[in-house]
Amino acid sequence: MTDRPDWAPADVDHHTATVARAYDYLLGGSHNFAADRALARQLISVFPDAKVQARINRAFLHRATRYVLDQGIRQFLDIGSGIPTVGNVHEIAQKVDPDARVAYVDIDPIAVAHSRQILAGNPHATAIREDLSQPRAILEHPSVAGLLDFDEPVALLLVAVLHAVRDDRDPYGALALLKERLAPGSYLVIGHGTHERHPDEFREAVKAVEHTPTPLAMRTHAEILRFFDGFEMVEPGLVWTHEWRPDSPDDTPSNLSALNYGGVGRKP
Repeated sequence: MTDRPDWAPADVDHHTATVARAYDYLLGGSHNFAADRALARQLISVFPDAKVQARINRAFLHRATRYVLDQGIRQFLDIGSGIPTVGNVHEIAQKVDPDARVAYVDIDPIAVAHSRQILAGNPHATAIREDLSQPRAILEHPSVAGLLDFDEPVALLLVAVLHAVRDDRDPYGALALLKERLAPGSYLVIGHGTHERHPDEFREAVKAVEHTPTPLAMRTHAEILRFFDGFEMVEPGLVWTHEWRPDSPDDTPSNLSALNYGGVGRKP
């Protein structure tokens, strides 16, 4: 007898929580285990609007994706893509152009397995399991190299993932290599958590995820802006995610905690 659901790969440890699956729970998804839900509830106890924050991050990703599509981008490399939920990048992009190409990358095996199920029969999208801190493995992976043409502009999406890569894993070096590979006219989209407004609460959040495979690394506005070095910031620059080109004033709930910065840059 086992409590492992049918959708879970046999080699996944469902007793150890992951941030990706806790995030799936916060977004209202169903691909998570009891340990993930317990972690999510810990985070909610620290940040009562954690579910709202997760949806705001997702909405930022959607707006940024639509923006770069409007600029003519038709190729996307989404690293830290997470467990698929409503409004995935390929759905948004291929609604505009059925030939738009999307490569999803995540370290979580369930995120990758479920993505592959959704993408079955879609020749213009793929999902691989790789680590952001190993950029060469991502760029040289046959599924990525065979799908994306890096001699043409690409949108590199890094939403809610860089704050899961601590400095000892050299996120700046990894991103520098990825940016170097991008052609002029490419875009970089980053959403990143910060402890600036709520340092005490984030200390509790960091403790909660300390023993997961991806412990948190909160950064300041200046430290996050450094990831855009060499790129021209799109207006309004690096701002709170809910303030980045909102579709309407209703996109910003009242009494919202300021937890995440978001921005888009263009490679000249």
